This record gives sequence, C-alpha cells and structure tokens, in this order.
Amino acid sequence: MTKLELTNAIAEMGKLSKADAGRALDALTKTIEATLKAGDSITLVGFGTFAVKERAERTGRNPQTGREMTIAAAKVPAFKAGKGLKDAVNG
Repeated sequence: MTKLELTNAIAEMGKLSKADAGRALDALTKTIEATLKAGDSITLVGFGTFAVKERAERTGRNPQTGREMTIAAAKVPAFKAGKGLKDAVNG
C-alpha cells in the first residue's frame, strides 16, 4: 500500500476529506519521528510499540572487495507488534 492509498483508506474509514486524512497521516508520521528522535517510545495498546534500539559497532565485509570494514554503531527505529495486531493478522 502506498502513502496515497493509505490516505484514501483513512479518508474513507474516518469519513474525512482526502486533504484532512493526508494532514492527519503527516502529523502522525512527524510525531512518531520527533518522539523517536528524542529517544522516547510510543505505545499504542493492542497495536504495537515504536522505539529506538541501539545497534553496536560490528565488523562486516565490503561486498565488492571482500575486505573487512568496521560498521559504526547506530540508533535504529524498531516496531514491535502488539497482541491485537498479531491476532488480526493471524485470524
């Protein structure tokens, strides 16, 4: 599903105009981004949790040359599905 298709689905399900649905989706994504950037997490009970995880520095290989290289430590966004979402997908 593309962002446009998601916006249209939100508009239809929420009985909103497509413009309002687009603004709501943009606000949601920007809020999640800002919250994760601040180091906090967002929990939507029954849906899931957005959080930031720390990935340690590690050694990898350059696929073109085969030489070892160090991959820097990084913070990565993560999503863990909640029970309600898991049940909906499996049910």
